[in-house]
Amino acid sequence: MSNTKELKVSAIKNGTVIDHISADHLFKVISILGLDKIQNQITFGTNLESHKFAQKAIVKVADKFFEDDEINKISLVAPYAKLNIIKDYEVVEKKSVTIPDEVVGIVKCVNPKCITNHEAITTRFSLVDKKEVALKCHYCEKITTEEHLEIL
Repeated sequence: MSNTKELKVSAIKNGTVIDHISADHLFKVISILGLDKIQNQITFGTNLESHKFAQKAIVKVADKFFEDDEINKISLVAPYAKLNIIKDYEVVEKKSVTIPDEVVGIVKCVNPKCITNHEAITTRFSLVDKKEVALKCHYCEKITTEEHLEIL
């Protein structure tokens, strides 16, 4: 085994690097952040070696800096994600994600009778439990837990 370092995903001059995404949630993160609909250069790697996960994923978005409320949306599927803000090829800031107190338009209500599952109404949940991830539906008041969490 050699001691040479190897760059697995190319560097970006300015933008955001989202690291420590579990590999099986990469495309959910891309979808939640709407990265599939923007023109910026996006580089991602998946099934990379990780100390935290069996396999991790990473996303690099050139010339894009996210607001905290935008990025916190991914905490539902990538609770250990770390953000590195890059300016002139250097990391100038590091951030962690936190689950927001209100989750709008991201999660499906677990209640099959909920109005959001039958009409064109945006889902809205309030956070009940941060540790176990439990969300309470604004409309039917049913609690959706992490094990039943379904991303729209």
